Amino acid sequence: MKTKVLFVIQLLMGLIFFVFGLNGFLNFIPQPPLTGTALTFFTGMMAAPYFIPVLKGTEVLVGLALLTNRFVALALVVIAPIILQIFLYHTIVDPSGAPMAIALVVFLITLMISKSANYKTVLAAK
Repeated sequence: MKTKVLFVIQLLMGLIFFVFGLNGFLNFIPQPPLTGTALTFFTGMMAAPYFIPVLKGTEVLVGLALLTNRFVALALVVIAPIILQIFLYHTIVDPSGAPMAIALVVFLITLMISKSANYKTVLAAK
């Protein structure tokens, strides 16, 4: 894939995680009230007082790594389980966010394929 397209994808992912990660601390993007299963899900996550700060801190750091083009392969590995959870949440609990979740999965896979040389030793069967 063209380098410019990959760079745009990387910047988009970086912006998404940096902005929404910061929003977890600063609350500058208002969130609609949660109901039903979504409320139950988030209440469970909030029960562990460390969880949201660690999650949002990870998103900010990954966003910065992607935006600054530093440690990109590592950032993609770190964010992969978070993107999986975002995808599952938005396909099972709150389908309104499914398009963004699907886009994040496609972005992640595309960038990981483009960085596949970085993962060869990790994925080698020995």
